[in-house]
Amino acid sequence: MINKKIRNIAIIAHVDHGKTTLVDAMFKQSGMFKDKDLTERVMDNLDLERERGITIAAKNCEISIDGVRINIIDTPGHADFGGEVERALMMADGAILLVDSSEGPLPQTRFVLQKALQNKLAIIVVINKIDRKDARPTEVLDEIIDLFISLEVHEDQLDFPVLYAIGREGICKKHIHQESRNLKPLFDSIISHIPAPEYSSKSNFQMLVSDLGYSDYFGRLAIGKIHNGFVHKNDNLVCIDETGKPRPLKVSSIQKYTGMTLEASETADPGDIVVLSGIDNVRIGDTICNAEYIEALPRLKVDAPVVSMEFTINSSPYSGRDGKYVQSARIKDRLYKETLRNVSINVEQGNDANVFIVRGRGELQLAILIENMRREGYELSIGKPKAIMKKENGKLMEPMEHLLVDCEDPYVGIVTEKLSKRKGRLISMISGQSGRTHLEFIIPSRGLIGYRNEFLTDTRGTGIMNAIFDGYSKYKGDIEQRNTGSLISDGMGTAVGYALYNLEPRGALFVSPNDLVYEGMIIGEHNKGMDLNVNPMKEKKLSNMRSAGKDDSIMLTPIIPMSLERAIEYINDDELVEVTPNIVRIRKRILSSLERKKSEKRISKAGP
Repeated sequence: MINKKIRNIAIIAHVDHGKTTLVDAMFKQSGMFKDKDLTERVMDNLDLERERGITIAAKNCEISIDGVRINIIDTPGHADFGGEVERALMMADGAILLVDSSEGPLPQTRFVLQKALQNKLAIIVVINKIDRKDARPTEVLDEIIDLFISLEVHEDQLDFPVLYAIGREGICKKHIHQESRNLKPLFDSIISHIPAPEYSSKSNFQMLVSDLGYSDYFGRLAIGKIHNGFVHKNDNLVCIDETGKPRPLKVSSIQKYTGMTLEASETADPGDIVVLSGIDNVRIGDTICNAEYIEALPRLKVDAPVVSMEFTINSSPYSGRDGKYVQSARIKDRLYKETLRNVSINVEQGNDANVFIVRGRGELQLAILIENMRREGYELSIGKPKAIMKKENGKLMEPMEHLLVDCEDPYVGIVTEKLSKRKGRLISMISGQSGRTHLEFIIPSRGLIGYRNEFLTDTRGTGIMNAIFDGYSKYKGDIEQRNTGSLISDGMGTAVGYALYNLEPRGALFVSPNDLVYEGMIIGEHNKGMDLNVNPMKEKKLSNMRSAGKDDSIMLTPIIPMSLERAIEYINDDELVEVTPNIVRIRKRILSSLERKKSEKRISKAGP
């Protein structure tokens, strides 16, 4: 049977292609919000999402058009948040593919679209920002068709409607030269092209848990789409976990989305996306069903992590000065709590009781986790990201990335040279008419670690780089690491302008006068390929012969503040990033200079 009063639709788009702005317009024109009540980018309700202009977590909302409830599922546009994408698409019956009229489909778009097509979702293509001066909607449509063909879709999936939009102005039309003042063509296409949820009238209640939440009033919340049957408040149900073992539970409340808010309901129908409360020990991928009819739905599967990072306690001399949570037990609890909501993150105990190995899809995903933790008051230390290797038939295999680079023509040479040194293989090169060149590479995941900031410097900030996971391949050999050393503080105290002025010829500094430093802390990058112990606290000796204001002329080169992502990309294997709520520092794993020398001697004696 079919529930014609519901449509469940996901929105797919690359970062900055206008997805969240279009959702704002859909809210506004559906009458859910008055103009004065609607905040810009209403779906990006996390602080980090608003700051970075990207969608990090998949979220749900609802609008009503002509008596049809449209549940909108906002998906992240970055492959690092693929776990969010995969669990969100499990609730959808169709998807809007939103593509910029100038940039066309990019690698992240390909990643999410591939997942949607694997789930056999009906697709509506919307070419957005057709008011751009460099818009090329006809060429972009050809690129979208080529993308569908390259994904080896079924012939029926190529029969998709195409709409043209200016999301910022809330305009959508079926033909590019057609007049339109609203999004009615989009709403009509959703109702006519996206299939209504189907269910079996003979089946009892079944719901797949696709997300988790928590309420101080209701406790643990299970969020998902009802695949079959009806559910009522206080029903006796069971939860089937990954072992297949059912656990009894009782639903204390049912909530449905109305706009961005949740409203209580006594019952829910097949196809509804609902929030059930009163359920403990539930995980994403579990099936909730009737106690009299126990049958699990296909469990949610996600791609395996490809990058790992070491999380440990902050053991610097300044530990505990800035944060509230410094104990390893606190860090462990927070990391395992993250695995409950984020299906693409794995955590396991390291060799030491204070060390935890966290695996995820990419550097950005793990950096977002660290940023959230520091904002919550945690202090911790982070190791260098590492690609997760595996063995097949006795051969070492490593994760590969399909890398797309868009840069101005003068920078093609330096970009190609740097990526080839990182074992990148050029597979495509297309020169555009606007003085920019599109490059595509296949490169090991570890080859991109530490390269992003270097890429922005080489292209003077004008380059665009995106990558998606491309499977595993035979190990490509050693990759040249950072060829510069570190300037390491040899004592604990406060950095002095005079000392830093005399250290500037040695390399780029990371600290300013009056910054706190300690032994083993990295205060700068050494020009030469070796580490150098320095004294950033050395003051100028006073003499009887000096004039007033003589020392006021010291001028230091302004430093670039050390961001979390920059620090993670910069460090070597023997270094850590110290993260607190307000400060990011780089340090050696072994703080004592004497102990580092002893360790180096032991390693040299042990041999390769």
